[in-house]
Amino acid sequence: MNSSSLLYNSIRFVLLLMVQVILFNSINFLGYINPYPYVLFIILFPVNGNRYALLSTSFLLGLIMDLFCNSGGVHSAACITLAYLRPSIFKFSFGLSYEYQTVKLNDVLTPERFSFILIAVTVHHLCMFFMEIFALDYFWSILFRTLVSTLFTILMCILIIYLIKPSKR
Repeated sequence: MNSSSLLYNSIRFVLLLMVQVILFNSINFLGYINPYPYVLFIILFPVNGNRYALLSTSFLLGLIMDLFCNSGGVHSAACITLAYLRPSIFKFSFGLSYEYQTVKLNDVLTPERFSFILIAVTVHHLCMFFMEIFALDYFWSILFRTLVSTLFTILMCILIIYLIKPSKR
């Protein structure tokens, strides 16, 4: 990763974390809908970036979220899980485009990009809510919270992607 990419990812890390902590952590609609667009950092991390850098920054991202949310490690575990499964999700969503590393997520929303974002956010939320509740007695509650939070998070992620997308002139 070159220095401009490192700077851009560092700024993205800080901004997404600040927006999550300041704005989105205070949203709790009906007790079920909680948007977590900070996962966009893991989703938009460069495809050809260092995998160990992704895993360590994902852990740091989750750790900081755990400190602000007082959640005992569920964000860290969910972020690490997403970062670890990210190459498999890429292969599933993009196929050969991922093999040749020609994937750009901040372009026009295609079915492949949408499926990648959907699967990544669902994996993160399912892991996080399961570890937060940690009881199979509440299986349907976990699925419901995952579903509604995933839908709202995907909406926020797509809006953020289009807001930060560089204009082509």
